[in-house]
Amino acid sequence: MTHNTTHLINGSFNEGISPFDRGFAYGDGVFRTLKIEAGKPTHWTMHYQKLVADCATIGIVCPGVDLLQNDIELLFANDEIAVAKIIITRGEGERGYAIPAVSTPTRILIKSSMPQYESSYYTDGVTLHLCETRLSNQPKLAGIKHLNRLENVLARSEWQDEAIFDGLLLDTQDQVIECTMSNIFARYGDHLLTPDLSQCGVAGITRQRILQMAKSLNLTTQVHTLPLTHLLKADEVLICNSIYNAFQVTRISNKAWAPQPLASQFRNLLTHD
Repeated sequence: MTHNTTHLINGSFNEGISPFDRGFAYGDGVFRTLKIEAGKPTHWTMHYQKLVADCATIGIVCPGVDLLQNDIELLFANDEIAVAKIIITRGEGERGYAIPAVSTPTRILIKSSMPQYESSYYTDGVTLHLCETRLSNQPKLAGIKHLNRLENVLARSEWQDEAIFDGLLLDTQDQVIECTMSNIFARYGDHLLTPDLSQCGVAGITRQRILQMAKSLNLTTQVHTLPLTHLLKADEVLICNSIYNAFQVTRISNKAWAPQPLASQFRNLLTHD
């Protein structure tokens, strides 16, 4: 029997997703996206710790680290550079929102090709679309990468222009939160600010790493509310995630910034850390 080479479900190449799985029915689960280099997950300890924490927030017992590592070794070749997406759902349940008294989590591992980014992104920065879609506040889910991503889907549908790299997301109070697939930072002099994510948004691993690394670039850091009007006054803006590390933002709507070195400096630190 031949099997797929793009995903595993519960460690199997041939298993499917049940229509009764709560991740499929309700988005009842969490996920992580990370880079695979030489067949190994990069910054795996941080990713797994966040996966465990996100599962705990919604009351799912995260599969053990050895189980997930075995899945990765099974799906990815030793010389492979690719993207891994790990999805953990609560598993199967009866109809209705009530959480089953007993459930077995479903674990899914998906392999994708590494994106090939335009060389200009590294030298000239990227453009953001200011999204009309607003993020709703839900403190109980704030910070975690849960499977309910319809807001991001709607926001991403707002543009088709290939010159736009990502979309800037605000909450209903016009506070900057994140982008559709990235976290965001604003530099004011030697001070680096990233939005407070206590009400909504995803607290990414690369965001966490940049906050830890900023001191080495003689930058002080702050997690704080960030109105759009204040973001547009920044000396420098950058976005980040676990796949591309960091890019400078050089345009949001009618506001433009000249290319500057901070994103490149962080890429170097993030790559060699």
